Amino acid sequence: MNRKLSSFLLIFTSLLSLAQENQLKALVGGTLIDGFGSDPIKNSVVIIEGEKIITVGTITDTPIPSNAEVISTEGMTVLPGLWDMHVHTMINGHADYDYWDKTYPPLLKDVIMPSSAHQLLMAGVTSARDLGGPLEESIAVRDAINKGEIPGATLYVSGPFIQHQPYPGTEDFRWGVTSPEDGRAKIRKLAKAGVDMVKLIDHDQMTMAVLQAIVDEAHKNKLKVVAHGHRPNEIRRGLQVGVDCFEHTGLSSAPEYPADIMEQIKERTAQMNLGPLFWCPTVEGLYNYEYVRDHPEKLDNDSWHLGLPDSVIVDIKNSITHPDRLPYFQLTPIRKPTLKTKIKQLMDAGVVLMIGTDSGIPMKFHSQSTWNELDVWVNEFGIDPMYAIRAATYWPALWMGVADEVGTITPGKYADIIAVDGDVLRYISLLQDVDMVIKHGKRYK
Repeated sequence: MNRKLSSFLLIFTSLLSLAQENQLKALVGGTLIDGFGSDPIKNSVVIIEGEKIITVGTITDTPIPSNAEVISTEGMTVLPGLWDMHVHTMINGHADYDYWDKTYPPLLKDVIMPSSAHQLLMAGVTSARDLGGPLEESIAVRDAINKGEIPGATLYVSGPFIQHQPYPGTEDFRWGVTSPEDGRAKIRKLAKAGVDMVKLIDHDQMTMAVLQAIVDEAHKNKLKVVAHGHRPNEIRRGLQVGVDCFEHTGLSSAPEYPADIMEQIKERTAQMNLGPLFWCPTVEGLYNYEYVRDHPEKLDNDSWHLGLPDSVIVDIKNSITHPDRLPYFQLTPIRKPTLKTKIKQLMDAGVVLMIGTDSGIPMKFHSQSTWNELDVWVNEFGIDPMYAIRAATYWPALWMGVADEVGTITPGKYADIIAVDGDVLRYISLLQDVDMVIKHGKRYK
């Protein structure tokens, strides 16, 4: 084939693909949960042009353009693409962190992290907050997805953890801070690289001067701070310096949050001028551990193989051959009964909970974690299904500062939309098998 003909065919194929992606789509007949929390819209119509939603209505009041591709959603629930506000794309279920961190850094940028992002997308997660990873690789994978070079959930990345002292062998993705000046310098480095937020851990081991410098410098650079709430003083100090979101229920096997912490939380939620206090409890990995340990068949689901070489798949499988022996989970049976109590304490205090899963930790795969978190909230803890769905759609987009672009099914926003066969508000576990995934107007599933 000569060069001119080859160039012509390449251009023609690109233009054809572009034309196909920009054509009108009409999702017709489903029950629409738009993300705002009101009653679902029956017999809905959502019209998409290119990447954006242009019309939302019903069959009776919304004409369907004659040139639109009509996609029937009869009998389905249509809702905004899910968010997972606590993922780790650099890991995927392997039980030995030390081994993983030594073995797989060369594969992170081109294999492991893209695979994780793709698995999230195919599970109906169109956006995710990636909390903790090597800086260059995190930025590269995020940007490749945003440019359409690889498929995946839209990632918002923190880059390396910021902490008092990195664990040995983790210096590429955990940055220690030695002084207020060092803290400010490292935050400026992250900001210059283009991260979307700061991930802070072990801050009860820092001096207050160092901690305040980190948070102040992050806010100065318009970066929100996500902080662990594993230990009492991480919460106390985090509230004092003004972190923007806490992660995990924490406090190990302690039955509940101490009274003084609850008073501080209530004091914070009472300050309307500061906006909501956000929290990602990440309970499912702990709550479901004993069931997975005793019924490990779900570990054989090959959805988590997507994008991974056979050698990595085998390595992960071998690491979780004996779920009952994993050191990571030995205290979990004692912690499990405390989770519901702590969730209730937070909700009663006025905290806004968001769906985050810690996906990537041992036996927690990106292809499964998000729907399992929603299921535990609704079916085990009794949380209202609409609250749970908003915690995975509306509130994350608002926290991330992109509520004018995504998070609800609204004209003018990107068409990040999923659909499942059946009534999600009655059977939240239907989200384990998402039938349709549209991201930025492109149908991936």
